[in-house]
Amino acid sequence: MVWLRRTTHYLFIVVVAVNSTLLTINAGDYIFYTDWAWTSFVVLSISQSTMLVVGAIYYMLFTGVPGTATYYATIMTIYTWVAKGAWFALGYPYDFVTVPVWIPSAMLLDLTYWATRRNKHAAIIIGGTLVGLSLPLFNMINLLLIRDPLEMAFKYPRPTLPPYMTPIEPQVGKFYNSPVALGSGAGAVLSVPIAALGAKLNTWTYRWMA
Repeated sequence: MVWLRRTTHYLFIVVVAVNSTLLTINAGDYIFYTDWAWTSFVVLSISQSTMLVVGAIYYMLFTGVPGTATYYATIMTIYTWVAKGAWFALGYPYDFVTVPVWIPSAMLLDLTYWATRRNKHAAIIIGGTLVGLSLPLFNMINLLLIRDPLEMAFKYPRPTLPPYMTPIEPQVGKFYNSPVALGSGAGAVLSVPIAALGAKLNTWTYRWMA
């Protein structure tokens, strides 16, 4: 029955990864859509790095298999591209939706776990830090490839966008001097305790299954 339990674990990862992506989509325009992903890049960085690390480390420790974090991030990426395609099919431009880049950061988490011979604490501290540091860099490269994000924001607003979330011009010279550095610093600090939370949730799950 070991194969059945292992298969159940991986199917569970698929379900939760899809739900994590739904959370990303529904958490607010500043996380998922091009306009707020650009103008509030620090918020994007913190939210995506912490959301990725808590789920990825939970399932990586749950299965004990290096590579599970990348598997988790890949499912999220595929599902988000499906959502991007759905918006495109509705008549919105291709650049309307920004797909966050999760996979490279998840690979760093897997590599940390593998290189330290499955050391949980190293995965939490080193892996969590690497995810927080790297994700803003990969996502900024991604956003630089998008055609005029502010034009997308004002020309194609989301129909259900509440008035208080109307896209705003970035305040250059104030908060946005170095969004990658600020996002990386804050993400690296916050991803470690969030990774520890994911590891603790894994412990609780095993106790529940015992």
